[in-house]
Amino acid sequence: MNQTALRPIPAETKSADGVISKTHMKFQLDRGIAACGRVGLIVLATDHTIEHEFRQVFAAVPGVALYESRIQNAAEVNPETLAAMEKGLAAAAGVILPGTEFDVIAYGCTSATVVIGEENVFARIREARPGVACTTPITAAIAGLKKLGAKRIALLTPYVEAVNQMLRRFVEERGIAVPVMGSFNHENDNEVARISQGSIKDAVRDLAREPSVDGVFVSCTSLRVAGIVEELEAELGKPVTSSNHALAWHCLRLAGYSEPVPGFGRLFEV
Repeated sequence: MNQTALRPIPAETKSADGVISKTHMKFQLDRGIAACGRVGLIVLATDHTIEHEFRQVFAAVPGVALYESRIQNAAEVNPETLAAMEKGLAAAAGVILPGTEFDVIAYGCTSATVVIGEENVFARIREARPGVACTTPITAAIAGLKKLGAKRIALLTPYVEAVNQMLRRFVEERGIAVPVMGSFNHENDNEVARISQGSIKDAVRDLAREPSVDGVFVSCTSLRVAGIVEELEAELGKPVTSSNHALAWHCLRLAGYSEPVPGFGRLFEV
């Protein structure tokens, strides 16, 4: 809500050489660029992709502002390196516009959330931002797949096998079957960001051929998927989402933005 700031009475002076100086001019405060919502995003130090894909989505959403911080992590993705990020979560949440209220703060790592645990991630964020709504890519993906009515999905990841099996169990424990799974099995996060969209399309097509599969989830915030979701859905006739795609959708919904966002497939239309 706009409000007139309490300021001293405006004053005007004029110097001997005729220069006019006006001080304490009146002004009003509004919500700035966050008129419809304010979203905080914790980005991995090694992530090349999530900010790019979020900006693609948020560019089509007037009045919802996105602010990011980065958290230190290792480029090698395995259970040990993922678990190590927990200790930095509170600090990463705390440096996003300190003293400013947020509608939602998201942690941008799918696999680390599985290793650390959703509730632990949320607890660490709320150490710095008490009471804020929280989400993660896997939290968002589960919510999105259920919203789309997907019950048996194909799961595509870039992870090593130990992480893959943890992720599969996590999804199935939340009521979504994973009868088909594929992985690029590549541990280096910097290189995962360079896996081509053509390679991702081919892998999704391969996994989605199974007739019993009614949706596809591509896990990992480094993979570039958001811009090809609509194309894949049109080709496959099945809903598709990814870590960044689902997380951007969930952030908007938690921030109170409920309008469709064209160009990003079925999830952004519900």
